[in-house]
Amino acid sequence: MPPPEHTQTRSRGRCSHTKGHDLRPMFTWEVKANDRTYNNQFKEKAFLCWQRRKYKGNIIHTAKYNFFSFLPLNLYEQFHRISNSYFLLIIILQGAFPEISTMPWFTLFAPLICLLLIRAIRDLVDDIGRHKSDSTINNRPCEMLVGERFLHKKWKDLHVGDLVRLHDTNIVPADMVLLSSTEPSSLCYVETADIDGETNLKYKQALLVTHHELTTIKSMASFQGKVVCEEPNSRMHYFTGHLEWEGKKYSLDSGNILLRGCKIRNTDTCYGMVIYAGFDTKIMRNCGKIHLKGTKIDRLMNKLVIMICIFVVLISMALTLGFWSKVTEFKTKHYYLLRMHMHSLTIESIFILVSFVILLSVMMPMAMFITAEFIYLGNSVFIDWDVEMYYAPQDLPAKARSTSLNVQLGQVGYIFSDKTGTLTQNIMTFKKCCINGIVYSPEQENICEENPSLCNLFADQKLLFRNSKLLSIVHTNKDNVVREFWRLLAICHTVMVEEKDNQLLYQAASPDEEALVTAARNYGYVFLARTQDSITVMELGEQRVYQVLALMDFNSIRKRMSILVRNPEGSIYLYTKGADTVLFERLHKKDMYRKKQIVKAATEEALTSFAEETLRTLCLAYKKVEEDQYKEWNQRHQEAKILLENRAQALHQVYEEIEQDLQLLGITAIEDRLQDGVPETIQCLKKGNIKIWVLTGDKQETAVNIGYACQLLSENMHILHEEQIIAILGAYQETKNNLPQVEMAAMIVTGEFLDQLMKSVAAPVLQNKDSNTPQSPEVWRERTFVELACRCKAVICCRVTPKQKALIVALVKKYKKVVTLAIGDGANDVNMIKTADIGVGLAGQEGMQAVQNSDYMLAQFRFLRRLLLVHGRWSYMRVCKFLRYFIYKTLAIMMVQIWFAFYSGFTSQPLYESWFLALFNLVYTTLPVLYIGLFEQDVSDEQSLELPELYIAGQKDELFNYWVFFQAIIHGTGTSLVNFFMTLWISHDIIGPISDYQSFATVMSLSGMLSVTMEVILIINYWTILSVLAIFFSLCFYIVITRASQSVWLFTVSPTTFPFMSVEQNVISHPYVLLVIMLNVSLNTLPVLAFRVIYQALKQLRLKEEKEEEKEEVGEVPIEEMAEVPRARRSSYAFSHQEGYADLITQGTIMRRSLGFSKYSFDDDRSSNIDFV
Repeated sequence: MPPPEHTQTRSRGRCSHTKGHDLRPMFTWEVKANDRTYNNQFKEKAFLCWQRRKYKGNIIHTAKYNFFSFLPLNLYEQFHRISNSYFLLIIILQGAFPEISTMPWFTLFAPLICLLLIRAIRDLVDDIGRHKSDSTINNRPCEMLVGERFLHKKWKDLHVGDLVRLHDTNIVPADMVLLSSTEPSSLCYVETADIDGETNLKYKQALLVTHHELTTIKSMASFQGKVVCEEPNSRMHYFTGHLEWEGKKYSLDSGNILLRGCKIRNTDTCYGMVIYAGFDTKIMRNCGKIHLKGTKIDRLMNKLVIMICIFVVLISMALTLGFWSKVTEFKTKHYYLLRMHMHSLTIESIFILVSFVILLSVMMPMAMFITAEFIYLGNSVFIDWDVEMYYAPQDLPAKARSTSLNVQLGQVGYIFSDKTGTLTQNIMTFKKCCINGIVYSPEQENICEENPSLCNLFADQKLLFRNSKLLSIVHTNKDNVVREFWRLLAICHTVMVEEKDNQLLYQAASPDEEALVTAARNYGYVFLARTQDSITVMELGEQRVYQVLALMDFNSIRKRMSILVRNPEGSIYLYTKGADTVLFERLHKKDMYRKKQIVKAATEEALTSFAEETLRTLCLAYKKVEEDQYKEWNQRHQEAKILLENRAQALHQVYEEIEQDLQLLGITAIEDRLQDGVPETIQCLKKGNIKIWVLTGDKQETAVNIGYACQLLSENMHILHEEQIIAILGAYQETKNNLPQVEMAAMIVTGEFLDQLMKSVAAPVLQNKDSNTPQSPEVWRERTFVELACRCKAVICCRVTPKQKALIVALVKKYKKVVTLAIGDGANDVNMIKTADIGVGLAGQEGMQAVQNSDYMLAQFRFLRRLLLVHGRWSYMRVCKFLRYFIYKTLAIMMVQIWFAFYSGFTSQPLYESWFLALFNLVYTTLPVLYIGLFEQDVSDEQSLELPELYIAGQKDELFNYWVFFQAIIHGTGTSLVNFFMTLWISHDIIGPISDYQSFATVMSLSGMLSVTMEVILIINYWTILSVLAIFFSLCFYIVITRASQSVWLFTVSPTTFPFMSVEQNVISHPYVLLVIMLNVSLNTLPVLAFRVIYQALKQLRLKEEKEEEKEEVGEVPIEEMAEVPRARRSSYAFSHQEGYADLITQGTIMRRSLGFSKYSFDDDRSSNIDFV
């Protein structure tokens, strides 16, 4: 918000005398009121020679697809997956060469259609949700000026230049210039919690010329003013332009603009002119685009698919060379049989190559991808069904809005969280106070015999702070310090009051102010009314009117607020409240009595105690001002107020003069209430090696205080402020050494600092260590800053815009290659949620924008702990185990085809029965892998929460990576070698039950089936009746389907389709064959079991040795590379007040005449001067 002097200038409607040719090059956005024809004439280049309207309508579309684009665009996205393109290629080969295809084309085509359909339905459901959200927003009602009447229209009907009427609690539909309002001086109060997360009210003010001229609907209908301003941009708190009307120009800034998404508060009616609509509005410019999110495992699988494709092609080529050699040798020895070869050797080799590619294509089974989709869906349903994440007060369960990101929930390395509404409840409560060195804490209701409300008709029943000892002191009215303490809280503020339903309602610029004034109200010091130059207070039943002589406003530099008043007895007093760091410097130091020294020490001790409890503190002090001193000071004050240059600096100096030699009264402690379980959740996540950054639009003091409250920051942390960060980066730039070790440090920066850091041009062009390509200064700054920030234990970014939030997330993704999660509850978090790998929206009080753009919905921040440590870790573990086992069992069966090729003359003849090949992954082994993917647990959910260290395995990709993939290949290859060559060796040169091709294939099928079944038995940790049934039914499916496909009846119906007649039944009737199968299964199982037992034993031994080494190193003091600064007492000051309200009060701008307040029976001579807001 602009400083007060700017506000004053703006409210006067200062006419700009700058010539048009000076401003025209800067401002290229021209919008004329009530003239769509004029506005529609502006065009912009869209594509080649085609132009479109420059000014967008107010309708928004955030969905990815429409009716016509869904099918082509979705297919385009799906075939960007390497696996889908690979399967399509195989299907084309099967259809093009049916005579050499080992399986009918439809055996692969049907599963591919199924896979594409599943994913298309999932994408369609997600996009339908976006369409519904867009429709809800676009069809919100508003009042638009049409002719000479305001008609009810919808948001989507608005265009730039339209005039809109808004009422209290209405949401602003587009970025508008405020023209007038029903408040004094056309003020308009807005709540921007949905934009920047701040709950304190902000004020906007119309130009004085429009305030006076646009007083009727007729005058608004004839209004032809033109706004010339900057192009649409994402800078939320900046605006530059001017209004051209009747030959004059009036400057405009952000104080005249109502932003889309703001809520009108405490303003009956206001009028505005739309200047930016739809996607041109600042909030939409900050929302970002929809990103196609994928998982790390998906990206790894794409690479593995390419590797498998290359492997299949290379193996097929090698086997084709074998075929070439065999045929050449055969033709040489048997020249008389050349007529059997109808094609040339080259053509036959090409056919054999294609045939091998088709045969070995099952090494990358489509069933794995289909099963994975069901696993993702099932784990999403489990999130929806989890009663531990159900929030009863709002009847809100957790909701997985995306089904494809569950596995990535188990790999999160960084969490980026909003503050207001995400970590906090947005509720300020008066928790404790210290008066004259004595701390007063709230008592239990059964202990506190006296309730303040019993003797105070004005008491607020919602205030829970009750202390019988303090109440007794207040009622006796003998302790001057206690009296002045509560009097200060009732006088020194900018709160406004109004009557509603015979009750006092306070309207404060910040929740802190309201909590303090309400506490004074409950203890008998009731703020009743204020005028431009007076404040009326009811003190213990006695009405007193104080004359306001000066109101010295709070700002972020002064960190205090003061009021100079003349009491009814004629004495002048100065009351001041602010940060302990600034007030303690201004206390009276000369001839301080020992008692005062003791009180100051006790107060400092209370401040330390309150800081440890993470309460927000304000120090209170006052002094009596002599009449002569006031007159002398007031003269300098009046001179400073009328200065045209350096007014703010002069006023600051004058305030400094009077705010000296204060007497300490005490301190207040306000609790910015956190959501339940936030500190425990953050501590647990930090143990899981998850770093948490807080990105907020709030002020630094309040953000830091919340950082301590939620245990993100601790007292032993070294805080890196902006000056230190610049020094560290500068030293690193000069020395080219490594960045310092800052393990026990936290970084606190502002959005302005981030802008300056990224725009700086001082950094040199450095060489990349890994390449000869020089890094640009921008890349160097980004990389170095991110590296330093990521070494800190915690990072807090204050006063950041939505776009800056997304930028920070993008930088960490870019340079750290980690999985990021963003969580928030407002529209200001949407861009961050879209940018992060995983977006979590909290269903809070700020609307549903965050939820509608998120991947997961939660009701409370504390549920994030269970979402990640339980559901996320389980999903990651299940999918990794599922993938490894699926790759193993596929290779264990299909690698046999390669070994068999050496004994079949490289003719690409399939070894197995075609039905076994088609049904092995789809039916015979589906249930066990589904169980692993849906129900497998290595530890229970309680143990997952108690041992967050288990989560680190997902961050390091330990359960599935290239090494695990090659392990599965080696394991599957070993199983296939044992099954094939042991069976071949035993049956070699022996006439028996497995001496023919079909019997041998059946033995291989049984050996492979039982070997992979034994493997799944070994790897399942969580045994239930479902796991037993899954394995049992899998074996039953194999037996029943094999018997059916090898039945005599089917053979007689179609001998070519069912050639294996009763083979399996004949083979297993021989004990000799059963022994061969048991030998194969034993050789595949026992060595693997022994290896795993030995490996686990060695692993446990290594862990014990590491723990002993850590114990030995505990006594060693680490060498810190950063010089530690002796830590002073931490100030827990935090105040979310906004500068500017004091000037509005003292100028009378904010005042409006009340209709009366007869309930309190003021004296006529006093009440006549009292206004209520």
